[in-house]
Amino acid sequence: MTLSRRQVLAISGGAIAFPGLPAVPAFASLAEDAISEFTAGATVGAGELTLTAPEIAENGNSVPIEFDAPGAVAVAIFADGNPTPQVGGFTFGPLSGSRFASTRIRLATTQNVIAIAQMEDGSFQRAEANVKVTIGGCGG
Repeated sequence: MTLSRRQVLAISGGAIAFPGLPAVPAFASLAEDAISEFTAGATVGAGELTLTAPEIAENGNSVPIEFDAPGAVAVAIFADGNPTPQVGGFTFGPLSGSRFASTRIRLATTQNVIAIAQMEDGSFQRAEANVKVTIGGCGG
């Protein structure tokens, strides 16, 4: 088998680039570390916190999400497949009428979006949704 110079360059370029690619489980670990930092190591339970995100996002650059967190003083949003896992943070004061927000976030790939709410009593609640990010908006 004879390889052309172009094929050799393509193979060697791929071999050089491949070890530099981070593994997705490493990003998930980063997300858990960031969540642990936000909660200061406290246990996180379930509660009234709800997170709404699309099941399929055709454009990972602009994924709409919203949460409702009755009784929360702070909410942090994490994406466990992004290189920087914390993608949003919200703080609510005592005069906040509702503890609801909607925004758009950027997702690198298909991954879990996690909302952690710090409640008025100091406890933490968790809600998450899996969002499938399609490539090129073609559903693939």
